[in-house]
Amino acid sequence: MPALLRMARAETYPSRPVRIIVPYPPGIAPDIATRLLADSLSQKMGQQFIVDNRPGGAANIGTEMVVRAAPDGYTLLTLTMTNSINVSLYDNLSFDVLKDIAPVSGLVKLPLVLVVNPSVPATTVLEFIAYAKANPGKINYASVGSGAATNLAGELFKEMTGVDIVNVPYKNSYIPDLLGGQVQAGFTPILQSLSFIQAGKLRALGVTGVSHSEVLPDVPNVSEFVSGYEVFVWDAIGAPARTPPDIIETLNKTINEALADPAMKKKFTDLGSEPMITSSAEFEKFMAGEVVKWGKVVREAHIKPD
Repeated sequence: MPALLRMARAETYPSRPVRIIVPYPPGIAPDIATRLLADSLSQKMGQQFIVDNRPGGAANIGTEMVVRAAPDGYTLLTLTMTNSINVSLYDNLSFDVLKDIAPVSGLVKLPLVLVVNPSVPATTVLEFIAYAKANPGKINYASVGSGAATNLAGELFKEMTGVDIVNVPYKNSYIPDLLGGQVQAGFTPILQSLSFIQAGKLRALGVTGVSHSEVLPDVPNVSEFVSGYEVFVWDAIGAPARTPPDIIETLNKTINEALADPAMKKKFTDLGSEPMITSSAEFEKFMAGEVVKWGKVVREAHIKPD
């Protein structure tokens, strides 16, 4: 009987619109990826999947909304790398994302690219490391804030190479200062800097993933020079803890089908990202690893939230 009830529930889910909380403002990468997925899920599952932007608190406000929501599959969350960083960055969170959010599926992953202003006399990662070591504390790299992916990528690079470069956090876009040379380097989202790389206004030294970027095919990976270095920003889907396993399974299967669709894959590739197809168990293991990885960087670099 319990098995029959679970099957019946899975067959009828969803029977009404589903809300996906995106803890960021409209128009940035997690929002765009979620909207592409929501459109596909609406078509595949016969109910509307509605994107609800709830920015603020470094993604903590929107995340807590989902933690407090009913575990019935009708409120989902766009998780990001920020959620794994926040575990160590904030001391007073009212929730534990690993315990209070059930992993559903990966969504996309997006490497960053190490770029420098053309005034920096380095054309490769190794030359940049040598130049930084010869000029300790004199190279500034831009980020969108302390504890952000663009900051953690730089701190991990420092830890693994022994260079002394200085994080300069920005509340608004740092691109104008990077172009003007007020800051000399950055670990930037590829699409954010692609046009400037192509125009010769920024020099790309290395991509932070482990596979070559389709939009920057001639740029090597940082890991080719710094063994084991890997950073990619990722988005995923979660649900409130205690969401029935059959609903999680239904969502995971349908999301993975959407991500495997060639048309969907091309849309993500055009955005400089790639689908992140996982089982819920695989994503749970991945996120736990991310919490450990970035917690170590946060502690060793003594990073505090802005």
